[in-house]
Amino acid sequence: MTLTPEALTPEQVASRLGSVSRDGQDVGRPPDPRGAAYQPEPDFGTPQVSSDQTVTLTIDGREVTVPEGTSVMRAAREAGVEIPSLCATDSLKAFGSCRLCLVDIEDGKGKPASCTTPCADGAVVRTDTDEVRSLRQGVMELYLSDHPADCPGCARGSCEIAALARQTGVAEVRYGLPAPSRPEKGPGAAPSPGGLLDRGERDASNPYFDYEPDACIACSRCVRACSDIQGTFALTVEGRGPDSRIVPGPTDFFGSECVSCGACVQACPTDALTEKSVVSLGMPKRTVETTCAYCGVGCSFRAEVTDTTDQQTGQTRTEVVRMMPLKAGKANEGHSCVKGRFAYGYTNHEDRQMSPMVRDSIDDEWRQVSWSEAIQRVADGFRGIQDRHGVGSIGGISSSRCTNEEVYVVQKMVRAAFGNNNVDTCARVCHSPTGYGLNQTFGTSAGTQDFASVEDTDVILLIGANPTDAHPVFASRMKQRLRQGARIIVADPRQIDLVRTPHVEASAHLPLRPGSNVAFVNAMAHTIVTEGLHDKGFLEERCEDVEAYLDFIRAPENSPEATADATGLEPEQVREAARLYADAGNGSIYYGLGVTEHSQGSTMVMGMANLAMVTGNIGRPGVGVNPLRGQNNVQGSCDMGSFPHELPGYRHISLPDVRSIYEDLWGVTLDPEPGLRIPNMFDAAIGGSFRGLFVHGEDIAQSDPNLQHVRAALTSMEMVVVQDLFLNETARYAHVFLPGSSFLEKDGTFTNAERRLGRVRPVMSSRVGKDEWQVVCEIATAMGYPMEYASAAEIMDEIAATTPTFAGVSFARLDAEGSMQWPVNDKAPQGTPTMHVDAFVRGKGKLVPTVFVPTTETTNRRFPLILTTGRILTQYNVGAQTRRTANSSWHPEDVLEVHPADAEMRGIRTGDRVELASRVGVTTLTALVSERMQPGVVYTTFHHPVTGANVVTTENSDWATNCPEYKVTAVQVGVANARREQEEAEVSDGHEPVDPAIDVVGARR
Repeated sequence: MTLTPEALTPEQVASRLGSVSRDGQDVGRPPDPRGAAYQPEPDFGTPQVSSDQTVTLTIDGREVTVPEGTSVMRAAREAGVEIPSLCATDSLKAFGSCRLCLVDIEDGKGKPASCTTPCADGAVVRTDTDEVRSLRQGVMELYLSDHPADCPGCARGSCEIAALARQTGVAEVRYGLPAPSRPEKGPGAAPSPGGLLDRGERDASNPYFDYEPDACIACSRCVRACSDIQGTFALTVEGRGPDSRIVPGPTDFFGSECVSCGACVQACPTDALTEKSVVSLGMPKRTVETTCAYCGVGCSFRAEVTDTTDQQTGQTRTEVVRMMPLKAGKANEGHSCVKGRFAYGYTNHEDRQMSPMVRDSIDDEWRQVSWSEAIQRVADGFRGIQDRHGVGSIGGISSSRCTNEEVYVVQKMVRAAFGNNNVDTCARVCHSPTGYGLNQTFGTSAGTQDFASVEDTDVILLIGANPTDAHPVFASRMKQRLRQGARIIVADPRQIDLVRTPHVEASAHLPLRPGSNVAFVNAMAHTIVTEGLHDKGFLEERCEDVEAYLDFIRAPENSPEATADATGLEPEQVREAARLYADAGNGSIYYGLGVTEHSQGSTMVMGMANLAMVTGNIGRPGVGVNPLRGQNNVQGSCDMGSFPHELPGYRHISLPDVRSIYEDLWGVTLDPEPGLRIPNMFDAAIGGSFRGLFVHGEDIAQSDPNLQHVRAALTSMEMVVVQDLFLNETARYAHVFLPGSSFLEKDGTFTNAERRLGRVRPVMSSRVGKDEWQVVCEIATAMGYPMEYASAAEIMDEIAATTPTFAGVSFARLDAEGSMQWPVNDKAPQGTPTMHVDAFVRGKGKLVPTVFVPTTETTNRRFPLILTTGRILTQYNVGAQTRRTANSSWHPEDVLEVHPADAEMRGIRTGDRVELASRVGVTTLTALVSERMQPGVVYTTFHHPVTGANVVTTENSDWATNCPEYKVTAVQVGVANARREQEEAEVSDGHEPVDPAIDVVGARR
């Protein structure tokens, strides 16, 4: 059965909206974009310790009680006693190499390092005796004698050496100071005179940070950050004694295994590793805490900013000096990736559009207009279309890159101002099967765990996901657990990094054929049930329809042997993987778009839920079914009611008690019938009945499948309105362009893959003069439905008042208490890290028979290969943001990975331009011959519009949600005849792409 969602009476809604000021916050006042004055985030020297036992000691006369195992350094710093150090930081285990943190312990031997000394009950510690000071000064003199006298970091404040010299009281250096470094130091420079440091050339190869070996003290913090936190092991110490230096292997940083996560730069206590932005802009003046706008991990950051003055205009401008991962961030715990840490430059890119623009025809040039004229043009155009073609002739698409508050007002505009339910979201093309499948089986459309849950897992089953590229911060946490002894089963057609990476090797790699996911998960469950490995107690107590499912899964057609032809897997390999998962104390499932973007995406999600329930791996830390969401607010855009059949909180539009909540609050009558999905909108547009579309922060003309069909639909419409940062592919078919705000200008919330609501705070005021939610409200008002909010906080108050799972959420609480995981309500006032602990949201978990139905997208003699797609670390989604940053240094184009056997058969070599053709289209790419792929399967990414990868993908989709089947396209590959120079200037279907390096016809900046 499915339980009816909790209903709210109009009185309850009014009561909630009336009590939003109970916390004393003026919700109408937007946050101060100036933020707080810059202060480094506190560092306690060593990691926090969890223990049920405590010890009490005295530090400089202060009685301190800490968990057993806490270091003396951490205990002292928590008590406000500062102990100098260079090699210690609270993100890494104690190392004890710098010897600056020496202390005196009564009745102890010598002067131990406080970072490596655990607190003992009754100990008496003195941190500032004459002997301790003398020892520290001697150590500090040695560091100064080997440190550049003209260190720019010491002058700037980004190097700790000078500050520590002052703290330790070093007035002179008995060993002499090195001479100032010479700017001409390099391969052709004269030999170094005595006293001049010369540990090697400065490495400026990385586009985001520099390495100055002369400033390095060989403390190994960067090496340990790279290995212990990131898990890449790209750095090492070369040489011994005074000749020791940090090197990124036998090459420079850019050519090394370094993934530019920034952990080494963040850990470095000197100027050896420094952001180029700090060198050019200086140290920051202010900080604003916000949430990353890239993938679904939802990392928390401190935007550290300064103000600069334009020499020509005299105007003051806020500039980001650096984005520092927040140690208190619950999703990332102080770690980051190359995108969130460094790739924010697109917000100031010259391609960004700052003014509204209109045109009568897509063949005309754009004309800049005022906001009022643009908004009236939209309102008049949409109303005119409805007058001619009916109320259902227009619709809107919301964005998974925008805030919850922006998404909420878009769906409200469609339902209340447009008067229909023709609203959909770009989540349709990625994770809509997650919503359907988990709702059917568990009763809620979201993952079951928080990210920290992986620290308690014993066996990970990773299916159709590549976390090191798509969710790198979570991947680092996953690798940490694997290095501690957990095991991983990778089910993926491609040999991803987690199959084998430094100090991590999968227990099994199951290279199943694209399109065979359901057959694979059935074979896993079949093995578990027929071998008696299922959890009978859990099934009896927590699940329904058990016997019917067990009878289904025991059937011979679900055995590994029977499914081998479909999956391409050895039966015994599947059985061993099933036993490993079933026998795990805690078995967890993590999956990505390689699960959902199939014709049986929803079936596969239900199959994984079945597998978790059959083994009892639900309802506690270390287990669960966990979708890895692709974009920053995929979860939130679904939560906010962006689907045509659901209101916020996944409540069906047909339910009268749910509709009445919004009808009473909004003062309108809502249509009880679901509206059009995105594919239905396109079909109706070509058919002539759908004539107007509002596209909010989504590039459907690049990201959706069968682009010829998408473009035909867009050209069939009378009015297309695009709101975005850049003139993207979809804007080529637009009649009105509305400039958007970057995440650095937004005020609101994102919801990440673990259901965590994180605050997005404006670092600067909107550069286009209006917030995006404000523009949407003004369009609705101009169309005759008044919509007005004083702030984004008021929008969240309305969401909380009308949606039971968000009842306890407010900006004030998030600002005061930090991020929260929904549901946040009376039953879970602090949020819900783990779902379905004692019971499923729907009551009992529902086991659903998952019949394998092969995809209709099959190979033949003309198209003998299967194309599957994915992402790469340095680029994001359609690349609109990352292509406008230095990230393109690593990935300047999409390439086609081809197995050596398939390449040899076709005469293809790495670097060749090849033609990729399917039943619906053709494009050209550069080939990369690689054994990562299995024979018969090719792989590419979709980050560059010049490639137009979705030109070749078909309209096949998931049976339940219409999520496109991006992962299975029958193709042929051959060496292209045209020269590369000609091909780079055009795309095979004749569509002229919009790219940062290409002028846009009609664009006026």
